[in-house]
Amino acid sequence: MPDLHTSLLFLSAALVVALTPGPGIFYIVARTLAGGRREGLASSVGLGLGGLVHVMAGAVGLSALVMASAEAFTALKIAGAIYLIWLGIKTWREAEIAAPAEVSTTGSQRAFREGVIVEALNPKTAAFFLAFIPQFVEPTRTVATQFIVLGLISVALNTAVDLVVTVWAAKARHGLVRRPSLVTRMRQMSGAVMCGLGGALLLARRTS
Repeated sequence: MPDLHTSLLFLSAALVVALTPGPGIFYIVARTLAGGRREGLASSVGLGLGGLVHVMAGAVGLSALVMASAEAFTALKIAGAIYLIWLGIKTWREAEIAAPAEVSTTGSQRAFREGVIVEALNPKTAAFFLAFIPQFVEPTRTVATQFIVLGLISVALNTAVDLVVTVWAAKARHGLVRRPSLVTRMRQMSGAVMCGLGGALLLARRTS
């Protein structure tokens, strides 16, 4: 592990990154408004697990290979973007079908799986870990172990913030749940947000 000073710098920087609104937070808000608190929480945990995929890939060098290959980066980017856009269209189309107060274990399980896939297929997450974590790694010690530990801390902070955001979004949704037409519009808006996130990912460029 890095020394105490470096560790404190890392924790401070990682916390700032976690608190900064980004695509992950917007995705969590959209899922929570569309499906409620349980689906939002499941999505948050799913995103966290998907983030761990990138941490492990970064530790063994797979992420570096993806970022070094324009073809691999583009393929992963397109897969992630198409998946997000598909989820957005699906959410929009199902906005008027689902009951406003629907709470489903199946829905939560699906939200968890989709969260994992969304994050695992996001090459920008891989790029972030590869750019951020090495700044705090002590090169004279085992790099892979440090990468994993720091990555786990970063993912834990991000997930904690996502869970708090989920609770806030669920409270906002609860105040509107007795108005079916408004809930339908919220779900449609959530679908539009997911499509927008997919479009933004599709336009993402590989950093040189």
